Amino acid sequence: MRVLLVDDHPVVRAGLRALISGFDQITVAAEASHGAEALELLDAGLDVDVVVMDLQMPEMDGVRTTAEVSRRGGPPVLVLTTFDTQADVVAALRAGAVGYLLKDAPAPTLRQALIDTAQRRATLAPEVASAVVQQLHRPQPTLSAREIELLEALATGASNRELAATLFISQATVKTHLVHIYDKLGVTNRTAAIAAAREQRLI
Repeated sequence: MRVLLVDDHPVVRAGLRALISGFDQITVAAEASHGAEALELLDAGLDVDVVVMDLQMPEMDGVRTTAEVSRRGGPPVLVLTTFDTQADVVAALRAGAVGYLLKDAPAPTLRQALIDTAQRRATLAPEVASAVVQQLHRPQPTLSAREIELLEALATGASNRELAATLFISQATVKTHLVHIYDKLGVTNRTAAIAAAREQRLI
């Protein structure tokens, strides 16, 4: 099995490389310090079975990168991060991540997660699984007509200033609406909000 490591911390990548290299029949084929670099490697023909993805990175974060890898029909993604909030978990899974593991996971757990992810079998850290269950048990979000209108404009790629001008409201009001929308959809950014809204057919 060949793995692509995507993490902006060189020390973390070095530690993961050393750990994964100790697993039988699993090797680290390449490393990337952010999402854009990972996509460049894959576009250049890098052949890997699993992408191990951090979430918080410069240039292009893990959620956006995972969504793009998935959209392009790339290799399955295993998110490996320190973030276990419900919003982070749901955003990553909605983007197409097959697995979600925390960086303090024991080595045998990581090895099995890599194997499962390569076979596109879902693997979730226990802490993460509970967040998913909580999300499933939440009632469907109810967005106001104004929030849906803003989301539709947001999906066109409009900036806050453009949204304010389109809806004849202040930029401060736009930000307030966005906070409420993110909270209702259980996401943390525009890309995830649009994806969630489309998935739930709100827009």
